[in-house]
Order: sequence, then C-alpha cells, then structure tokens
Amino acid sequence: MKNPSSGIVKSKSHYLILDGLRGVASLIVVLFHICEAYSPDHPLTQPINHGYLAVDFFFLLSGFVIAYAYDDRWEKLSTWDFFKRRLIRLQPMVVMGMTIGALLYYLQAGAAFPLIGNTPVWKVLIVMLVGYTLLPLPMSMDIRGWGEMHPLDGPAWSLFFEYIANILYALGFRKLSNRTLGILLLLAAALLVHLAVFGKQGDLIGGWSLDAEQLHIGFARLLFPFIAGLLLMRLGKRIHIKGAFAICSLLLIVALSLPRFGGAEHLWMNGLYESICLIIIFPIIVAVGAGATLTEGLSTRIAKFFGGISYPLYITHYPLIYIYTEWAASNKPSATRGAEVGALVFIGSIAIAYSCLKFYDEPIRNWLSRRWLTWPHGKT
Repeated sequence: MKNPSSGIVKSKSHYLILDGLRGVASLIVVLFHICEAYSPDHPLTQPINHGYLAVDFFFLLSGFVIAYAYDDRWEKLSTWDFFKRRLIRLQPMVVMGMTIGALLYYLQAGAAFPLIGNTPVWKVLIVMLVGYTLLPLPMSMDIRGWGEMHPLDGPAWSLFFEYIANILYALGFRKLSNRTLGILLLLAAALLVHLAVFGKQGDLIGGWSLDAEQLHIGFARLLFPFIAGLLLMRLGKRIHIKGAFAICSLLLIVALSLPRFGGAEHLWMNGLYESICLIIIFPIIVAVGAGATLTEGLSTRIAKFFGGISYPLYITHYPLIYIYTEWAASNKPSATRGAEVGALVFIGSIAIAYSCLKFYDEPIRNWLSRRWLTWPHGKT
C-alpha cells in the first residue's frame, strides 16, 4: 500500500437520488416512532408497521456508497485515513445526538420511564460521555428501562453497527473477491432468513441491547444488506427508468408502511415479507436509484434537502420521541389531539435536524477535514 502522501484522494460526486432516498427513509422512521408511542410493545398493531426496516435500508446504502467512494482509492489511502474520514462524517452528529438526549432527559420523566426520576445527574453525564464514543452500555447502566445500549439516544445502536461495518470493510471485505463476497452474502442471507422466518418474533425488530439475543439480531440485520450494497456497487448493476426518484420513493414508502402480515398465528409470513424486502426489494430500489440522474428542478431540490438532513434527522429525533411517548402514555390523548402533537414533533424534528446540519455538522466537518484530511497542494 502506498503512503497516502504519494497521491491525492479527490472527492467523488454523490448519487443524489440515493441521498434523497435516505432522507425519505429517515422521514418514515420519525413517523414510525411517533405512531409507536401508542403501541410500544405490540408490533402487530403498529401503524407504518415496517418502518424499522429503514435501518436495514441504511445499511444497504452504506455498503453501496462506501464501495463507490473507497474501493478504487486504496493505493492512495491508508486504513487510518479511511477511519478518519468515516469518523469525521459520522461522529459529530453522534455527539450532538447524545447531547440533545442528555439535555432533554429529565423532561421525559413519568410513568413510561420510571427510572428517570431516580437517576442522578452524574450518571446521566457518564452515559452521555460513553455515548460520545458509541461504546455500548451494559444493562447495568440502563437509565431508562428499555435496555438500550444508548439510553439517551436509542437509534445510536445502528451507528454502533455501522462502525463495525466500516471496520469489517477496511480490514477485510475490501480485499475480498466478488466470488468470496458472494459466498459471504449467501451465508448472511441464511442468517437473516433464519432469524426472520424461523425466529420466535417473525420480524427483524431489535439489535439495540448489549446481550446475546439482541447482538444476534443486530449482526443479522447488518451483514446481509451491507455486503449486498458492496456487491451491488462492484457488479455495476443499474436499472435505468424515468422518474426514478419518485418511483423509488413511492416503493420505499409502501414497503415500510404495509401492515404486518400473518398476525400472531403465522409469524413466519411477516418474516418472509421482511426477508423479501431486504433480499429483493431494497436492492432493486438502490439499483434504480443508482441508475438514474436528476436534472435541475423540484425533484433535485427535494432530494438535496432531505438527503442533507437524513442523518441529522435520524440521530437527533428520538429524544423528542421519548417526550412524546411519555406524554401519550400519561395523557391518553384522542386521535385528533395525538395527531396534532405528533405533527409538531415531526416538524420540530426536521427543524432541529436542519439547524444541526447548517450550524453544527457541516461547519464542524469542514473544519475537521481541513485540519486532518489535508493532502499535497492543499487539496482535501
């Protein structure tokens, strides 16, 4: 491997439609979590029932984008340089998400989260500082009662697995042939189907706790879509159709919003549907999105906006969801009142994400890039 100072690693253009689809999926996640406040322990009846599969879609996009961005750069890129780039891209918003979670923590106290009232400030600060590192917290450090590895900002569990995926890519996956990756993909598909179709839940919900069962779910959800994304990029599979962004957005929304299949009597049916989503539907959506280009217009502006806020929205919205969940549990609002307050949470989440993007994330990443990713001739 060449020393990175021997060449210049230039930035690549983005797949704008894929960025926009990430934004669409993030919006569905927020809506899913708002609806989940009314049935937190009963996935059979949750509206927008499969919204949690957006995480698996994110893992697929991540594999695709990382292969696109880095597969042909390793002659000029060291492993540490890769990790620096990924940390600069992801870590600032991890810190912000944990900080927001800590600031809003005591506003979430109530019957839904009985541990909050007895949690001292020093313990919240420790949880926040550990959260900055994304190291998972054991059950003994749970300060909410949901068993989350990051109880100040629940969705951070998927960033923990995202970092694992980045490590696997840098240390191993990038060196493997397509044939070897294909074999790993088949094994990962078997792990996924076994969990979804033959598991006791009939779904892929989980991955956010530091115990054997939840880690099993987390790795099953990570490995197939991430490896599939790598291979999809490497093999150059693209589908060219008109109106790709609108079609892909609609297909993604439908896939994430359909009611649960099979009920409590036939759990395997829902697991089969979720397996089909991950193995067939989501890769098709990415292949279509990657095979299209956007001309300047409304679709481009929408894709840019929602693509820009997608990650900040995903990693900062959940502290508001905690507050909303406690409010719904304590007040038992009517459907109309619940929808009104839920709309405020939805709009507020977007506003916070956009503010974080423009006034924190982009400036911090630009500063860190100039400081740590400077190459010869001043290029980054």
